[in-house]
Amino acid sequence: MHRCLVSVVVLMAWSMGCVSQGTYDDLKQKYDAAAGKVAVGESSIAALEQSLDEAQRKAAKLESEGQSLQAALKALQVEREASLAKQAQLDAELGKQRDELGKQRDELALLVKDRGRLRETTLQLREAFADLARRKAEADRRVAEARNLLARFKPLIDAGTLRVTMDAGRMVLALPSDVLFDTGSARLSKVGKQALAEVALVLGQDFADRRFQVEGHTDNVPIHNSIYPSNWELASARALGVVKLMTERGVPAGSLSAASHGENHPAMTNDTAAGRAYNRRIEIILVPDLSSLPGFEELKSAVDRS
Repeated sequence: MHRCLVSVVVLMAWSMGCVSQGTYDDLKQKYDAAAGKVAVGESSIAALEQSLDEAQRKAAKLESEGQSLQAALKALQVEREASLAKQAQLDAELGKQRDELGKQRDELALLVKDRGRLRETTLQLREAFADLARRKAEADRRVAEARNLLARFKPLIDAGTLRVTMDAGRMVLALPSDVLFDTGSARLSKVGKQALAEVALVLGQDFADRRFQVEGHTDNVPIHNSIYPSNWELASARALGVVKLMTERGVPAGSLSAASHGENHPAMTNDTAAGRAYNRRIEIILVPDLSSLPGFEELKSAVDRS
């Protein structure tokens, strides 16, 4: 527009004769130069306007992208907050699980400890049951032994020649001295020898692996003669006489021993004649086999270490 206006003014001046040809040419030249600058400027403006449009489009695009990014960022923030909340929940749950695991470990430790105690108790119970079984077997063996002995000696027991008793866990065969010996004597009577021969036969056959101790007992009436100055000597001589006869009747000498108690272990009171007669006796003790008793090995080990 500016270019056209300048051109019109120049033409009008030239046509009216207001300017010379030289001035006109100079103005024309300036006009053309200015017109060229205007054209360049208009071109630049157009380019700038195009650039501005492009920039505005880019700005709009960037703004849109920015809004999208902000929306995405907000979504990420929401997701992050949800993730943090979930992580906190998981941490809390993990803490609970760790606590529960700790409790289970403690319970397991107690169970292992209790299991060890139970195992130890079970072993002790087994040992106790085994010991009880051994004791029962030993008791049954003794009962069977006693029954066998009573059965074999029934004729002598019924005749009053022999008494079978238990004393301090030992089986005792008691024979009245009045049946075996004359008063104040250690010589066996005929009846006494027969009774002892029957006893020796049973002991030698049925109890060959047992040991026996023959004990002499008297009442508390003192004896004074040239052969036996006291009841000790009389009881001792009687016990030795019984041992000798038993060895002659087949009982191994290594299974026999003799002892004298004199008047010191009465079985009944000495205040009556019947009591004194009961106390005058020969006792054949079946010596207990300690090796068959429960606890013998422990006792032996303790003695060996001492």
